[in-house]
Order: sequence, then structure tokens, then C-alpha cells
Amino acid sequence: MSLTLRTISREQHLAYIQSLPSASHMQVPAWADVKAEWRSESLGWFDERTGELVGAGLVLYRQLPKIKRYLAYLPEGPVINWYAPNLTEWLEPMLAHLKQQGAFSVKMGPPVIIRRWEAVSIKAGIQNPDVKRLRDIEADFIEPRAFEVADKLRRMGWQQGEDGGAGFGDVQPRYVYQVPLANRSLEDVHKNFNQLWRRNIKKAEKAGVEVVQGGYHDLEEWQRLYEITAVRDHFRPRPLSYFQRMWSALNTEDPNRMRLYFARHNGVNLSAATMLIVGGHVWYSYGASDNIGREFRPSNAMQWRMLRDAYALGATVYDLRGISDSLDESDHLFGLIQFKVGTGGQAAEYLGEWDFALNKLLHKALDIYMSRR
Repeated sequence: MSLTLRTISREQHLAYIQSLPSASHMQVPAWADVKAEWRSESLGWFDERTGELVGAGLVLYRQLPKIKRYLAYLPEGPVINWYAPNLTEWLEPMLAHLKQQGAFSVKMGPPVIIRRWEAVSIKAGIQNPDVKRLRDIEADFIEPRAFEVADKLRRMGWQQGEDGGAGFGDVQPRYVYQVPLANRSLEDVHKNFNQLWRRNIKKAEKAGVEVVQGGYHDLEEWQRLYEITAVRDHFRPRPLSYFQRMWSALNTEDPNRMRLYFARHNGVNLSAATMLIVGGHVWYSYGASDNIGREFRPSNAMQWRMLRDAYALGATVYDLRGISDSLDESDHLFGLIQFKVGTGGQAAEYLGEWDFALNKLLHKALDIYMSRR
């Protein structure tokens, strides 16, 4: 297939995404409005023979301080045929185009999964003192084509982001936790939860916890819970304006792109979460909870409701987003994987993020600048 690449309209870009079973929420045109501090562009790959649009990518451009040169970033993209034998013919025109646009460095995140581990294997790994990381456990599924993609990228001069193996050095998580829903009954999904999860769901039900959906006007209440979480878990919270912009941008593009959930007890909101939907892929994207009412297990109740709603939407996967690959119980991120493994799903490892230096000197300067921040 001979390909040409050019800038496309947001309408063309959206129509292409809608024609697919799913794509990352960071590759829909409206994500550019969420990331308002970046300049953006929609790229399209066309089959020269038929003129048909066969791939798309959302590029975000971040300007370097004081000079008119940019970092070009395609989060969890581009959305192309990654297993195509002629991968260079997809990526070289993209690099040439981005260079023309003033980019000195390109970062992308191929949406390609290399390995998967079932919950049972992870639990066994956690109990084994010799196992320190997810990658120490034999994977239940390996995608050989993913290794070929990595080899091709290296040969083209792409370099993999250094992350010290934790999967958190990339901007987007390399390791995620997913509950597959395709060709399964809800009973089967529920049966695969561990005992603690099933007990906690029952406990919440008995205590009268109700899970409700909120709207734009409830984002202030979301922010209250989110800021309590930030203090407790020692991270810097995003401002309310970010979530308001996210809601407006995503739901203007598709009225069912973003949802907000609250778990409450006696009318008091105890936990909250945002959910994103693109085709058959549903993500639990941000979570928040109060320091009170934890004994009522609001988070388990809320996840179970979100999972059921994802199932009702016909989703093929419910994605609980990032985990660290550390299985060390003293690691501060261990609780995260422990909570998610309780859903019975699978951990998945993506190919990670890759960089291409279009200008080696500026790329090096950026590396130094980022390491000092």
C-alpha cells in the first residue's frame, strides 16, 4: 500500500475514530481542547490507490522556552496499522511532516500490547519472595508481533524512554490493569472478583451505599473529594478548571464520552470517579475518596456499578489504567496493584513511549531540562 500523509480536519479525524472498534481517549480530536496549553494538529494517512483514510494521529506541540521549536507528542498514538510490514512508510512521512512544522523531537506511544498476566499468576507472584516485579512472572500471553514492532522502531532510529523498569518513567503508564468483558457474562465477571472484593460489594449494599451519576454542575463536589485524596496520597491535584474543560470538550464531541460517578451514604458523597468511553474501550480515569466512611466500602460499590454500566454499553474492556510493575509490599504503589488485581482481570504491558530526535542538540537540552525539573 502506497501512503500519503497530510493534515486533516477534526471532522475527518473524528469520523475515522468512530469507524474503529476503539482508540485511546488521548487520540480523539477533542483531547486537543483538554490540553489547551499545547498547539495541536490532526494527521491523516491516505491509501494513494483508493484515496481512503487509513490512519490518524492527534499531535500535540509544546513550544520550547524562548525559541520557536516544538516537542511533538502523540499520546497513545498514532492510530495506524502497527503490524504493517511497511511500518517505515507510515512513520517516515510523519517525521518529515513534524520536522517541517518546527518539531525538534517526537514522542509517541504505540498502542501495542506486548504481554498480559492473569490475576491468578500475579497473586502467585506476590506470594513468591523471589518475585520483585511483574516482569519476573512468566506472562500468560505474549504478542510476538510487538517485538517485531520494537525492532523496526530501533532500526529506524527511535529510542525507548528510559524508565528504570517501573513503567512510570513514560508520560503515560506502560503497565495497565484491564477487565476483559467481551464474550463474558456479568455473573462470570463478578465470580472472578476475589473474595474481599465480593465481600466489600455486599457490605456496601447492606450499608445502603448508593452510586449515582453526576453532571458538569457536580464537578465542584468532585474537586472537593479529589483534593482530600491529593493531600492523603501526596500528589499535586489538577485544578477544577481542568476537569471542567475536560467535561465540556469531550462531551461536546460525543455526549457520552465522559461520565462522573459518586458513591454516597446517607446523602454524603464518600468517593467519586470519572469514566471515559471511546467505542468498546471504557476507562476509569480519575478516582477520589474522602477520609471518612471507608468502612462502608464506597469505592468497591462504585467500581462495580461502573463496570456494569460499561458492560451495558457493550464495552469489550474495562480499563483501570496505570499500575506500577513493582510487587514489593513495601513499595508505596503496591496498594494500587493489589486493589486492581481484586477485580480478577489482567495486567497488560504496552510497548511504552518512544522518542525520535529530529535535532539531537535540542533533544539533549530538553532531556537535561526535564531531569532538573
